[in-house]
Amino acid sequence: LVEARHGVERGRGSATASREPASGGGAGVAGSREVSREVVVPAAPRGRPGVRKCPDGSESRLVGGLRQRARYTGAPYFAAISALKVGADLSHVFCTQEAAPVIKSYSPELIVHPVLDSPDAVQDVEKWLPRLHALVVGPGLGRDDGLLRNVKGILEASKARDVPVVIDADGLWLIAEQPALIQGYQKAVLTPNHAEFRRLSEAVLRDPMDSSDPHGAVLRLSQALGNVTVVRKGERDVISDGRQVLECSQEGSSRRCGGQGDLLSGSLGVLVHWALLAGPEKTDGFSPLLVAAFGACSLTRQCSHQAFQKHGRSTTTTDMVAEVGPAFARLFES
Repeated sequence: LVEARHGVERGRGSATASREPASGGGAGVAGSREVSREVVVPAAPRGRPGVRKCPDGSESRLVGGLRQRARYTGAPYFAAISALKVGADLSHVFCTQEAAPVIKSYSPELIVHPVLDSPDAVQDVEKWLPRLHALVVGPGLGRDDGLLRNVKGILEASKARDVPVVIDADGLWLIAEQPALIQGYQKAVLTPNHAEFRRLSEAVLRDPMDSSDPHGAVLRLSQALGNVTVVRKGERDVISDGRQVLECSQEGSSRRCGGQGDLLSGSLGVLVHWALLAGPEKTDGFSPLLVAAFGACSLTRQCSHQAFQKHGRSTTTTDMVAEVGPAFARLFES
């Protein structure tokens, strides 16, 4: 077990970590370590942050998102624009025909595909998968049966192509209903809040959530899913890949904005790709997805902190998105 306490001093992120057996059953602590900013984002390129040559020669940073209807257009926008702000070259949104013109109106920088409710949705998205380095599933999705069937097919196609997947919001509801969709897929990251985590735990572990042991609860859920990385969002974010546990207690703010979870999932999609590209040899023994999740949690909290310093009680997620660049620089580049 690795427990990490994260703080910032002079703009540098760090965390202390203690390791115990991954089963959680051991009594002794085997050692202590530091999770430094150099470990969190080892692959974040300098100068042109969105561009790094990939093994296939591609230079694009593409993040795809699966979304639903016009009443849920804010969530996909925040996730997609956050990916761009972190350093993605391009950000695609796959949504319904009804939602597409609304999302397009928010920003000319997003590539919007109105295909999610079409009979050929799986094929329409699948043809883009070779160009996508990560897929974010769930913000604004909703629970329409037809859309969820399409998303199930898209998740299966993504796994077949080894595309990393970040799953949030109603995507987590789908996973709670059908855990086999991501069972054992270790390029998946789940980002549940308290209620979503409880639902997942009860669905997968068949037991009520143990609120007295948050680290153990996240560890056990990850293990039961085949070492899928799980980020339990809360007052302190707890992250596990079934082998290690990190806790992010980076200072945020007393304001909880609707939509900041979408900022987290969008930025995480980019950081997952960077961390996997760097490989475990550059993440100091931590799994790349664990490090990426820790970095995204730290970044989201820092954005909240900086936005609140400027706007106080009127802070919104739009204000947080505006802080992504400065917050990233403060945490990881100063």
